[in-house]
Amino acid sequence: MKKTIISYLLDIIFVTISFLSITLLNNSIKFVFEKYCWPYVFFLSIWLLASLVFKKHISNNSISRNFFRIIKINLVILMIFTMVIFFAELEYSRFLLLWLVFATTFFEIIGTYFYMLNIRIAKDSDDIDKFYEEYRNKIPVPDVQVGHEKIETNLKKLVVDEIGNDAFNYLDPYLNNNYSKTLFISTSSSFNIVNLQRELYDNIVNLKQINNIRRINKFFEAVNKRIPYGGIFIGFGETYVLRKKRILKKFPIGINWIVYTIDFLYRRVSPKILLTKKMYFFLTGGYRRVLSRAETFGRLYSCGFEVLDEKFIDGQQYFIARKINEPKYDIHPTYGPLIRLKRYGKGGKIIKVYKMRTMHAYSEYLQEYIYKRNNLAKGGKFKDDFRITTIGAFMRKFWIDELPMFINVFKGEMKIVGVRPLSTHFYNLYTDELKEKRIKYKPGLIPPYYVDMPDTLEEVMASELKYLNAYEKRGFITDWNYFWKALYNIFIKKARSA
Repeated sequence: MKKTIISYLLDIIFVTISFLSITLLNNSIKFVFEKYCWPYVFFLSIWLLASLVFKKHISNNSISRNFFRIIKINLVILMIFTMVIFFAELEYSRFLLLWLVFATTFFEIIGTYFYMLNIRIAKDSDDIDKFYEEYRNKIPVPDVQVGHEKIETNLKKLVVDEIGNDAFNYLDPYLNNNYSKTLFISTSSSFNIVNLQRELYDNIVNLKQINNIRRINKFFEAVNKRIPYGGIFIGFGETYVLRKKRILKKFPIGINWIVYTIDFLYRRVSPKILLTKKMYFFLTGGYRRVLSRAETFGRLYSCGFEVLDEKFIDGQQYFIARKINEPKYDIHPTYGPLIRLKRYGKGGKIIKVYKMRTMHAYSEYLQEYIYKRNNLAKGGKFKDDFRITTIGAFMRKFWIDELPMFINVFKGEMKIVGVRPLSTHFYNLYTDELKEKRIKYKPGLIPPYYVDMPDTLEEVMASELKYLNAYEKRGFITDWNYFWKALYNIFIKKARSA
């Protein structure tokens, strides 16, 4: 029943997209609504009626059989449309008809492929869970003659069979041979973690890909609550970079990029768009989610862990995390194209600064992690910041990401010229004197950086202190002078933020 409903809902979406894509090509929305409203209803009604009569819904058969049934039934629908147009003498082009059928068929095939793929992945995951449980039950119940070494040998064998010898050798040193206080589990459900007694284990190792966890933060939070401070959590997943390499290598040249583009739009873009997010999770159930390295680590930090180490093994990224805090339970993480970042404003008040997303999701939690490992580059920014996306780097170069900050200006939280609003991490790097001066005034869009072009963090602080001292004496005149000097450096000297 669920598959049938999904099929008809997708048909409505696909027919609508196909219809609008051709009718809006050379016409306005108003014209399309006036002229094509009833033809759309007519076409959609016939399409759904034929799908219902010929039972064109997703079945449990193979993907190829579903494809064949879709093509066969859609050819029948094309014949029905053709007959109606010829005999009814409708004044609509045959090209519109052909495009509607072929475009919708294409969308149906792509949608069916990914839906069937999710069903197969879910079934495989269940089979792995059952196999693991049965295999684990084969461990002999220890008696007086069976020592800890025998138990540990059996446990190691199970883990090696599950993830491989290289992965086990990587994580083993972090467990300090404390197997009696280490839980090895293969699950994608936080339910299996929540039911554990608190602090019964010092370490938890999950042998299931985090990409298959429906609610990742809930899972990480459950692990955090079940181990003590200093406890180790070990897991792994496939990053989007590894996934891209796997797809491009799997398919022939030419086809591989088409498959990757569809996969990227479906699994990487649609979960982050408000209109398609619920539909995506309804169709996939959360399986095979595409995660970046930055998002994985950011989620861990938001849930009270710090990342001690990472390594790529057999196409998977393994991480070693240690509990250092309680989870933050952030119910409004930055996950869409337009984000709001918590920054220090006037009077030390935390304001939400609007920006276009230039980093992977949950990157705001990784500032301390990046700072410890990469330190700062020229201009006081992070070196080799892997959180920045490709399109994000482009937007930063041309200040596109800064444009939404005008919302903060209109709201009266910021002004045009002034020190930049800082995150908690960067704010804590400043001297007490500069902290006190900064929060006396509103932050600004154009910082003193573009006038003095400092290299180090110390020089950045000196530049801001110089500006603030001048602003205390002559507010408007100082901003006026800094504004034109900054524009001169940006457009004439081609100054860029590091």
